[in-house]
Amino acid sequence: MLPRKKISWSITLFSLRPWALITSRAVSGLACAGCYVVIPLYLKEIASDNIRGALGSLFILSQNLGYLVVYVAGDLMSFGAVLWICTAVPAIFMLGFIFMPETPVFLIKQGKTLEARAALAWLRNTTIDNKDLEETIQQLEREEEEVKSMEQASWKSIIKNKTTFKALRIATNVMLSQETCGYLVVLMYAGSIFEQASESISLKLSPNKQTIVVGVIQMLGSIVASCIVEKTGRKWLLAGTSLATGLSMLTLGLWFYITSMNIWLPGWLPVLAMCLCIFADAAGYQPVPYIITSELFTFQHRGMVTSMTSSICALSDFLQTKAYDPLLKLLGIHWVFMMFSAVCFLGTFYTIMWVPETKNKTVQEIYALLEDNRKKEKRKKNVERGEEMSRL
Repeated sequence: MLPRKKISWSITLFSLRPWALITSRAVSGLACAGCYVVIPLYLKEIASDNIRGALGSLFILSQNLGYLVVYVAGDLMSFGAVLWICTAVPAIFMLGFIFMPETPVFLIKQGKTLEARAALAWLRNTTIDNKDLEETIQQLEREEEEVKSMEQASWKSIIKNKTTFKALRIATNVMLSQETCGYLVVLMYAGSIFEQASESISLKLSPNKQTIVVGVIQMLGSIVASCIVEKTGRKWLLAGTSLATGLSMLTLGLWFYITSMNIWLPGWLPVLAMCLCIFADAAGYQPVPYIITSELFTFQHRGMVTSMTSSICALSDFLQTKAYDPLLKLLGIHWVFMMFSAVCFLGTFYTIMWVPETKNKTVQEIYALLEDNRKKEKRKKNVERGEEMSRL
């Protein structure tokens, strides 16, 4: 995946013709798609339970740091210099990452217990005979034995098992909620919002400066996420940031609707709403679904499910991009933002009602929670049926 990114930027170094730009974007897209699948899995499998969320959130933090670096470099340097920087970063990372260990989970699955112990000792910065290390290895071996006793990993096995299928539905729904919240539309419309704000508050920023402001807000949100995700837990951070994103979308929709009727409203209001949306998305709505998805499944299902949810998210991004202009012409920008606010509020409700808290929990503990919830729902239905029968 990293070589593909290097190839992508190398193509643009030698040609800026349309075919080269399209080819470069396609190669880069393949590499990024792989990264969005593999990186959350790798981080989950090397992290101890107490830092799993914080380490998982660094994925989005690194992404937003990269965006900000490119925005600033684009404002200060020539286009050619930016291309060289973007080519060098994946090349340096690839050379450095060659020396990183394979995940202990994967090594245990391959029967390489000694290598798994050595890798875990290096990752934990401890000695190979550490007592806690031995307990972790034994736990990984027990989990692998449980996996071997289960049916071979397949979509059929996921769907047949009610608890695993429920986890799949939760992972798909939180990822879809994140991707369809309208965040991409806010980024596309940021220039227009800044332009309208400049008319009333004398905030005149060049397009490059506008993207830098957006990048700084994204970066601040990502830093907050990495600092608080282990304190707040996944569930309530996701619910809170989805609610904040929904409120900012609703504010943007109402502002555009009211001003379209020639009623004056302050120009700083949509800028504030836009900044809140970008911050809230980076502070939880964007990273937490990746963390939850990686924590909901055992090793045998984790890669399959993450690949599927990432593919669905990529498809939803494509459909949003294609549908944006027709929706804009059909409904107007105000209704588009209000529609996205409804998606965010539905995501908040779904998270509160059905998403389990996965912080510091093993897959078995998470599935026990899902089974308890399912039993409670079943008991509730039985009680309701009994009441109906008694009325008859």
